[in-house]
Amino acid sequence: MPDAISQPPDIAGVRRSHITARGVRFHVTEAGPAEGRPVLALHGWPQHHYAYRHLLADPPPGLRIIAPDLPGYGWSGPAPHRWFKEEVASDVLALLDSLTSDRTLLVGHDWGGYIGFLMALREPERFSGFAPLNIVHPWQTPRTLAPHLWRFLLYQPLVAALGMPLQQHTPFLNQLFRLAVADSTEFTPDVVHAYTDRFRDPIPARAATDTYRTFLLREVPALRRGERRRATLPIRALFGTADGAIHRSLAAAETADATDYTVEYVSGCGHFIPEERPGLVRAHLLALAAETA
Repeated sequence: MPDAISQPPDIAGVRRSHITARGVRFHVTEAGPAEGRPVLALHGWPQHHYAYRHLLADPPPGLRIIAPDLPGYGWSGPAPHRWFKEEVASDVLALLDSLTSDRTLLVGHDWGGYIGFLMALREPERFSGFAPLNIVHPWQTPRTLAPHLWRFLLYQPLVAALGMPLQQHTPFLNQLFRLAVADSTEFTPDVVHAYTDRFRDPIPARAATDTYRTFLLREVPALRRGERRRATLPIRALFGTADGAIHRSLAAAETADATDYTVEYVSGCGHFIPEERPGLVRAHLLALAAETA
């Protein structure tokens, strides 16, 4: 395989390690002081820790940025399950146990945001605040989802059914980045290849396929029961309104069952807000850190 997919892309000043938790050999990238306030930053598909390269290259003062590759993604080993989301939440919580005992700030984009919600609902005492980025909140009903299901059907069944050959042998992911990004300034060819080339490896390609297959076959049917847990920690969502995959209403504060949830909508920004608006995400994290100090 070419070097582009065998080694993580360079980020100046970061620390890299491999930590095994719940049978997953996590690849973890960190920046900032080791004794700093921990910030766990979780990526989505079709990406890995490099989605947070701006935070990692220039960590805010006093913050320890921890950006693992989720199970099977990036340079982490595969999960011993088929990417059941509650199981992935357990995997990441176990990883966090080995990294810090301090209350942690949580940031999550896309599937990382979905996993973040599950973690925050299950063990809210572990987290001082949560910043979900361009992801639905979990308090959806068939009524709130129905008008927007067509967006999911544009690509999710395709990835669930044909994800391995689609990601490994076609330009599908390159086209996805081209169509889903409103501001392509940060998405140079080298950045796009840092993501798309990695999914030519069978482990990330399988993880992504399982992510959507399990979601459609197991987790979407479970939505009929609804999420009954109430969020009790401060949640400060950011959402780029030019997101073609997820409608802004699915992150609305009005339908969130939370004691302290706000959402800031960002015009002219697509799905990949950590890279399309890195300065805004940084400022948002600093504000959350100050609020929850």
